[in-house]
Amino acid sequence: MSKAVDRPGAEEIPSAPGARRIKTGAGWGAARLRAAADWPARQVTTSFVLPAVLLLFFLSIFPLLVSAYLSLTRFQFVPGGFALRWVGLANYGKLLVGIEQSHFLGVPKPPTVVGWLLFGLAASVLLLFAVRGITSASGRRGVVGRAAFAVVAGAGIWLAVRTLTPGGFPGTLLTTLIYVVVGITVQYWLGLWLAFLCAQEVAGRRFFRVVFLLPMMITPVGIAYTFRILMDLGKGPFAPVWRALGLAEVSWANYAWGARLVVMLGDIWQWTPFMFIVLLAALESLPAELIEAAMVDGASRWQLFWRISWPQLIPVTSTLILIRMIEAFKIIDLPNVLTNGGPGTATESLTLHAFMAWRTLDIGGSAAVAYMLLFVVTFAALSYVNLAHRRLAEAA
Repeated sequence: MSKAVDRPGAEEIPSAPGARRIKTGAGWGAARLRAAADWPARQVTTSFVLPAVLLLFFLSIFPLLVSAYLSLTRFQFVPGGFALRWVGLANYGKLLVGIEQSHFLGVPKPPTVVGWLLFGLAASVLLLFAVRGITSASGRRGVVGRAAFAVVAGAGIWLAVRTLTPGGFPGTLLTTLIYVVVGITVQYWLGLWLAFLCAQEVAGRRFFRVVFLLPMMITPVGIAYTFRILMDLGKGPFAPVWRALGLAEVSWANYAWGARLVVMLGDIWQWTPFMFIVLLAALESLPAELIEAAMVDGASRWQLFWRISWPQLIPVTSTLILIRMIEAFKIIDLPNVLTNGGPGTATESLTLHAFMAWRTLDIGGSAAVAYMLLFVVTFAALSYVNLAHRRLAEAA
């Protein structure tokens, strides 16, 4: 039997040797008081996080759910107002196999011999990519992801081959992908080249750093109007040059690829400074000891870049391209102001497609296009992140 406890108001219940002792009375009450006093401190984290979660719900998740419902309905005027009639997946079917197919997917034509060769090469690469996931022990967990990527990418390449064939016409989906791929590729390498120039010890580099950042300070609509004036072949500031070249009577807006090229030039001019400033910061943060040691060993400038600087820029590059890719899919200002999506729908992006549908009161169709854009962006971002992380893991 255990001994009695001397503390007033508390007693100890006898128990077998080695058993846990249970306290009652004042000891238990003090523990409960301490727990009650500590409760506000434990709720501090929740108190700070909960408002942010609620704000995120109302500003992001709630509109996302509402737009998902709208994409499954059709807007109709009724006496006294309007009504949304449930149509299920009809708005999506309209884009993929219905009356909006040529607008969304484009007008396909039979591929040429070159088109077949390109598709065969791309299909072989995708098949090898999927098979490597099956045979590789480290990649077996991602077999489903690799297979899904190969199928979707193969379908996209097949669509590109057929719609870019002479006589074909790419839709807003492929036009957006062209903007993203061409724009990001040129912006990154041009920004990297400018960053390397401004990282050198040359006279006037601070001045050029400021000049290269000026496009970031202009609104997209302002950039669109600027390029609209610059590309006026008859009355713009470069009109004498165009007249000397015999192009004064040519209108780039009448040609699909001419209009797309102008839109891409404006986008490149606007977003290259973003690549430039991030890559410049990354370059200046690299340790100078490695470069100095390589220079002592006789390494050329190309070897310094390819063997030392470039591998250290890969983590920054992967994040930078991901951020820019997500933003590039939302391009709307430049094609809207420069060409209003024309000629026809040649320069329409998916965002502009959704805006045009909304402006004609096709609310459900506009929401469906927006959700198709969401699916494409999510797939592209996840595929890129997995590929980038895999390359980084292999490099490490």
